[in-house]
Amino acid sequence: MAAKRKRGALAAGKAKRARSAPSAGEAAPEGGPRDGSIPPQEYSIPPPVSQGKWKNKERVLIFSSRGINFRTRHLMQDLRTLMPHSKADTKMDRKDQLFVINEVCEMKNCNKCIFFEAKKKQDLYMWLSNTPQGPSAKFLVQNVHTLAELKMTGNCLRGSRPLLSFDPIFDREPHYALLKELFIQIFGTPQYHPKSQPFVDHVFTFTVTDERIWFRNYQIIEEDASLVEIGPRFVLNLIKIFQGSFGGPTLYENPHYRSPNMHRRLIRLSVAAKFREKQQVKEVQKIKKKETKVLVKEDPTEVVFETPAEEKPVEIQLVKPESKPIVKDKKKPRKIQRKKQKKLFRTEG
Repeated sequence: MAAKRKRGALAAGKAKRARSAPSAGEAAPEGGPRDGSIPPQEYSIPPPVSQGKWKNKERVLIFSSRGINFRTRHLMQDLRTLMPHSKADTKMDRKDQLFVINEVCEMKNCNKCIFFEAKKKQDLYMWLSNTPQGPSAKFLVQNVHTLAELKMTGNCLRGSRPLLSFDPIFDREPHYALLKELFIQIFGTPQYHPKSQPFVDHVFTFTVTDERIWFRNYQIIEEDASLVEIGPRFVLNLIKIFQGSFGGPTLYENPHYRSPNMHRRLIRLSVAAKFREKQQVKEVQKIKKKETKVLVKEDPTEVVFETPAEEKPVEIQLVKPESKPIVKDKKKPRKIQRKKQKKLFRTEG
């Protein structure tokens, strides 16, 4: 029996030879030299696009809780597409506490987080956090429109770095200044990121109107430097800013914020008030119909504008008035005679 050979070991006296060049008898490959020499290497690795060093290693974890609808899922996917420095994770269970997200970010090697929290299958909340030290901000997301839904004409290169445009109010108020720094660190693509492209062809705008932050994404057209909206778009209604990550002392609370439950309650109360008012009007009308009619006394001021007529002298007629002559209709007997003649003619016929 032949001796068993160990796995990975070579047989004694036999060494692995390099692939030799084709012999003279063998045909040379198509497109190569026919003299038997080895062709030069055709494929070469291109040099990197940028020789810079990737220093700002910001990584953003974008994920959500269970119970989100299709619109939120598409919005989350759009943000991952627009941000090459983002990472994804599975949905988090509702029973877990929010501080568990810090551990998830640590396992994913992320220092920023965008977490979508769904409640009652109709309310959407967004957490922006700097993990694990903080700060963090909680927003109510309203008027969500995704890339696929808007069907806009704008377009941009995948992985390109965006310009961040902020409203001037972000430099006046202290809580807006904190949010501006948080937005810059989360939405700004780090320079020389491996998945990013060295182009700037779109703008993220953050505008404050009606005590809310409006997010828009525009394409920069090179010809005339005009803007065309790409999407997605959404509105952020600030609730609170916390000192820690997903909790801690409250740094700022929005006095203009009204919860969705309170908003729905006010709508129900207004509808109920209108219905109650209609019922009261109907009851008053029924009571009026049942009541006995009370005769109104004569109004003394009713005769103020009445002017009495002049009194005429009473004349007594002693002589009988003459009777008018009776004028007989001459055509009437002729008509009667014609009718009689017609009757006679019909009976004879």
